[in-house]
Amino acid sequence: MIEPPIPEPTVRVIEKPVAPPKPEDVRKEKEKKWKKTRPHEKKVQKAVLKQTIIQEVLAEPEVDAKKAEGAAPAPEVVVRQFQPGRAAKRRGGRPVREKKAPSTVPPKASKRNLKIEEVVTVGDLAHRMGVKAADVIKKLIEMGMPTTVNQLLDADTAALLAQEYGFVVENVAPEVERLIDQEEDRAEDLQPRPPVVTIMGHVDHGKTTLLDAIRESNVTGSEAGGITQHIGAYEVEHNGRKVVFLDTPGHEAFTSMRARGASVTDIVILVVGADDGVMPQTVESIDHAKAAGVPIVVAVNKIDKPGAQPDRIRQQLSDHGLNPEEWGGQTLYANVSAKKKVGINELLEIVLLQADVLDLKGNPTKFARGTVIESRLEKGRGPVATVLVADGTLKVGDAIVTGIHYGRVRSLLNHKGKRLDEAPPGTPVEIQGLSGLPDAGQKFAVLKDERTARQIALHRGEKERERAVVRPRMSLEDLHKQIDEGLVKELNIVIKSDVQGSMEALRFSLDKLADVKVKVAVIHSGVGGISESDVMLASASSAVIIGFNVRPEPKAAVLAEREGVDIRLYSVIYDVVDDVKKAMEGLLDPTLKEVVLGRAEVRNMFHISKIGTIAGCSVLSGKIARGANIRLLRDSVVVFEGKLSSLKRFKDDAKEVAEGYECGLGIDGYNDLQVGDQIEAFVIEKIAGTLA
Repeated sequence: MIEPPIPEPTVRVIEKPVAPPKPEDVRKEKEKKWKKTRPHEKKVQKAVLKQTIIQEVLAEPEVDAKKAEGAAPAPEVVVRQFQPGRAAKRRGGRPVREKKAPSTVPPKASKRNLKIEEVVTVGDLAHRMGVKAADVIKKLIEMGMPTTVNQLLDADTAALLAQEYGFVVENVAPEVERLIDQEEDRAEDLQPRPPVVTIMGHVDHGKTTLLDAIRESNVTGSEAGGITQHIGAYEVEHNGRKVVFLDTPGHEAFTSMRARGASVTDIVILVVGADDGVMPQTVESIDHAKAAGVPIVVAVNKIDKPGAQPDRIRQQLSDHGLNPEEWGGQTLYANVSAKKKVGINELLEIVLLQADVLDLKGNPTKFARGTVIESRLEKGRGPVATVLVADGTLKVGDAIVTGIHYGRVRSLLNHKGKRLDEAPPGTPVEIQGLSGLPDAGQKFAVLKDERTARQIALHRGEKERERAVVRPRMSLEDLHKQIDEGLVKELNIVIKSDVQGSMEALRFSLDKLADVKVKVAVIHSGVGGISESDVMLASASSAVIIGFNVRPEPKAAVLAEREGVDIRLYSVIYDVVDDVKKAMEGLLDPTLKEVVLGRAEVRNMFHISKIGTIAGCSVLSGKIARGANIRLLRDSVVVFEGKLSSLKRFKDDAKEVAEGYECGLGIDGYNDLQVGDQIEAFVIEKIAGTLA
């Protein structure tokens, strides 16, 4: 049997696939070809490549649209057409970002709440509200407040303005001041404290002598002229109980210091000379004490003198509301003699009795609070301040802040110069360590650390500089200028006279000058020389000081020059009334009155190139003056009103041409003249208003 032949296996030759060229080799091959290419062939290849890119880009949207036919509808996409010229300007192949239009959607409620610190400029407020500064200034003018873009607005004004645009202003400035606030006192922490007593009264009625008798020391001898020049704070012990005394000056020049003493005290001892009676400064002291709500104890001094009449003093003080207790009133009286030390113990007993009624208490466990009585700069010690601790305990090393000054208490001295470690409530002490001299009457506070005190002082200083806006000053010479600028419609006056009768007569005469159109305000009147307090009052009120038979004190004159306060001195009452009347009449708007100068008739006309029409005229009445206003009348109807451009007599320029003479004149901006027209010359005069 023959076996079938075995088929031979089929052999297939498979060629090994050629490996793709490496990118680096491709790039080198292209560079070789490009170098061998001729220049004109390079231009053709560039054009073909550019056309290919354009076709591919233009075809892309269609391809994408075909692919997306079966898919879900995609959000609408704006495809920007390819622009070869524009694409060449793009850098790095990045598309140019288009600017977005400003949004007109109103801001959220949270963004409509503006936070400011006490003051803000008009420009800053406009920027934060997203409003043009010009629109904000226009709105302020409509509200009667002409301002500039850099002018400061307080929190209340900013709130009213922001309300017009739908914004709410929040004043966040007190946040720093809250660092001073303390918790309320607990009843178990309160302890009795000594009363603070102020001795007040007229000059030379024996205030310092009485305090000398109480303290059994000689204070008057160390003071200039025997008159108290500064507030002194002293501590006295009677029957085991302490009493703090403040000695305030009684002279007219120290009104503010006397008022400051009444504001920090618990009881006022009013000293009245039994031989002199109630004087103007006595009444002023009563007013200060009543304004501060402080009870008054009357000490009738100098009862040892032959002409003393204590009952007459009681009668005079009863007219001012100080009815004696023995007469059925509520005021305690004591008859004393400071020189012979009579009735001193009875006076102290009355003071302590009044203190028991007031039930004065303080909390010695918390940080100290109080008031600065006075401050001075001593060589070798630096700023020294006398303070009265009202509450808490002041200790050496405490961090303290008062006004814009801060520091750490380096030493405590009492009125005898003895060093203390701490000062409980109701104790007057002298402290060192402040960064500057605080103003008398400022409050002080002790804080937990010096860093917090410094932060509060710097914050106050910054706000003080922001509020330091120059106040307008007033003088009779500048009054008319300020009227023209619309800055004032009222004249404030401070009157000081030599006697009460002259002052009342002067005030009565000035009050009669008041008119419906103009207001004169006598903000203060008194008897005596012009003092520093008068100058400060006039400076704060933009007032003029009128002195009748008095002179300013040297310090007051220097202060007035520095503050720009106008002081007028007179010896005749009619001169005062005349000057004030003239100043008040300057407040009235002037009356405009037309005065006709003359009339001329046109007899001929001359047309001159580059100049215009010149009218040959004859003056019929009055005169024609250069620079006058003119009216062109034709058949008694006003055709034109303007000004003369030229006026000549023959070939010479003329200042004016009188009646009966001929002249040539040109009208500014008008050439349509006719023979027979009449030209009327006139001026507008301002007549100052007078008080009816």
